[in-house]
Amino acid sequence: MATKRGLLSPSVSRSRINAPSSSSCLSASSILPFFLLLLIFPLFFFVGRGLYVSSSSGSGNSFDAVKQDVDWRERLILQHLKPFFSKEDIDIISANVKDLGPLSLDSFKNNNGSASWKVVGQENADDASVEAKNIGTNMKQDKLKGKQDISSDSHPDVVDSPAVQIRRRLREKRREKRAADLVKQDDETILKLENAAIQRSKSVDSAVLGKYNIWRRENDNENTDSTVRLMRDQIIMARVYIGIAKMKNKLELSQELQHRLKESQRALGETTTDADLSRSAPEKIKAMGQILSKAKEQLYDCKLVTGKLRAMLQSAEEQVRSLKKQSTFLSQLAAKTVPNGIHCLAMRLTIDYYLLPLEKRKFPQIENLEKPKLYHYALFSDNVLAASVVVNSTITNAKEPEKHVFHLVTDKLNFGAMNMWFLSNPPGKATIHVENVDEFKWLNSSYCPVLRQLESSAMKEYYFKADHPTTISSGASNLKYRNPKYLSMLNHLRFYLPQIYPKLDKILFLDDDIVVQKDLSQLWSVDLQGKVNGAVETCGESFHRFDKYLNFSNPHISRNFDPSACGWAYGMNLFDLKEWKKKDITGIYHKWQNMNEDRTLWKLGTLPPGLITFYGLTHPLEKSWHVLGLGYNPSIDKSEIDKAAVVHYNGNMKPWLEIAMTKYRSYWTKYIKYDHPYLRRCKLSE
Repeated sequence: MATKRGLLSPSVSRSRINAPSSSSCLSASSILPFFLLLLIFPLFFFVGRGLYVSSSSGSGNSFDAVKQDVDWRERLILQHLKPFFSKEDIDIISANVKDLGPLSLDSFKNNNGSASWKVVGQENADDASVEAKNIGTNMKQDKLKGKQDISSDSHPDVVDSPAVQIRRRLREKRREKRAADLVKQDDETILKLENAAIQRSKSVDSAVLGKYNIWRRENDNENTDSTVRLMRDQIIMARVYIGIAKMKNKLELSQELQHRLKESQRALGETTTDADLSRSAPEKIKAMGQILSKAKEQLYDCKLVTGKLRAMLQSAEEQVRSLKKQSTFLSQLAAKTVPNGIHCLAMRLTIDYYLLPLEKRKFPQIENLEKPKLYHYALFSDNVLAASVVVNSTITNAKEPEKHVFHLVTDKLNFGAMNMWFLSNPPGKATIHVENVDEFKWLNSSYCPVLRQLESSAMKEYYFKADHPTTISSGASNLKYRNPKYLSMLNHLRFYLPQIYPKLDKILFLDDDIVVQKDLSQLWSVDLQGKVNGAVETCGESFHRFDKYLNFSNPHISRNFDPSACGWAYGMNLFDLKEWKKKDITGIYHKWQNMNEDRTLWKLGTLPPGLITFYGLTHPLEKSWHVLGLGYNPSIDKSEIDKAAVVHYNGNMKPWLEIAMTKYRSYWTKYIKYDHPYLRRCKLSE
């Protein structure tokens, strides 16, 4: 009866009741054979199984042989049932037989039958599976830890056979191995990405900071020593825990942390390498580590620590911004100053010049000054040493020095010094002439807008008002535009070249912070294609376009110019003076300069009005003619500098200042004779 109850389980009844009423339902004529087969099937199954197991009790066959025999009998029974049932009926019966619960075939395989039932051959299989028992024990332990699989969760009272447990264990091992391989691959990938990021950060740091800051020793130390780094980390964490200790009223711990912090700071000092650390450093590290461990046990709170570190980071960022402003202020201040040596040189030369007789104050070959077929240069400067480098480097690299003519203009203060230097150090076969800008009588406030603006009360107030910000941080942004060079007419003479040299056709304008490295005579044969200005463009980067220099919120600028138009460089410019006169370039300059009296179109300087005046009238030269940035950019490729005809120290770090970049300074100093008597007396040296 138990067998009948097992076979006619409620699940079968429900399956049959819920089956669809199509061809899959049993017909009335097949109900009787169906019930007969249900009664005969278990008897036939168990008798066959018992005979088979008994006959094989002495053979020692494994469970695989038993399983194969059962599978064969099941296939035989299904073959005899096919004429009476459809495929869907057979699937329903098979599914319910597998779900018979305690009397199912799997239940008997798992030894869940009555204690009086015994399957012959089971002992041999169990004896031969010692590892399976161990695995079963481990699986039970895993179940107690909450690591059971889905089948265990569904049937917690059913114990799998050793063979199933072995297979499950092997699957788990394979999954663990795959997971470990994936984690290893992820770690390797992350490591590669981190290394790549480190290399990129090094290249960025070297491009921005450079190696020229001799007071920043850590810039040259790519691998900061670990002990120094550890002490710095300990100091940071000590500051974090001091704040938390005070917050939680742990005053004793706070005082102890403060004491250790001061000791570590004294031991570290300004040291950047392990070799420079004091002998007491290891003891300080050990003591600090102990107190930090104690503080972590008593005070550690993720939110508090994170908040403290974030506050420290924000404070450090504020300090960095303040130091940047201070650095900008000091660098601009240094750029405005004249070194003592150069000032001494100018004074000594001036004294000696005015001691000369009048007949010895004249330069030879003055007839060359108005010959248009020669190579003429315009140089406006108040720096004697810088002007000497420009002239000397140009003549040294010239193939025909006798064809080169230099037109120098300086101010009244340096007129005698400039004359005396080139009278005592003539540029070989080249022609040179020095003029005083204050003797240009036509250059007055009624003609020149810049002079009129410089004399206005608004400009004086802008430059000299007493209540202007005087602190380093607040005055740094405006200091650049209060540079004295913007007040000097020498800086604006470049817009009056035809008036200064009316008989010349072409002239090459040179700044006094350049060095010539090749013969420049080929520039005079460059076809400017009807343009007035020949210059090297600087729009390789976005910040060298017109919108960098001009105020495009002003309608006068936005209507007339393209904000993305390419900028170009002053410093080495070839001007066609004939085309200049035809297009009235000076008149265009005057028009825009008058419109900018209140400085709403651009800030002070000569490049913005130059971009406006020569807009659409500039012919681009090959970049190798003129390389810029030696006064501010530490990452210029050496090959570009070596190939350049002219290198330009534009920026604050001029080569004659102490803040100059040492890696570029040799290009300038090679054209100075430091054993010259004047330079020795003024203590000028490399």
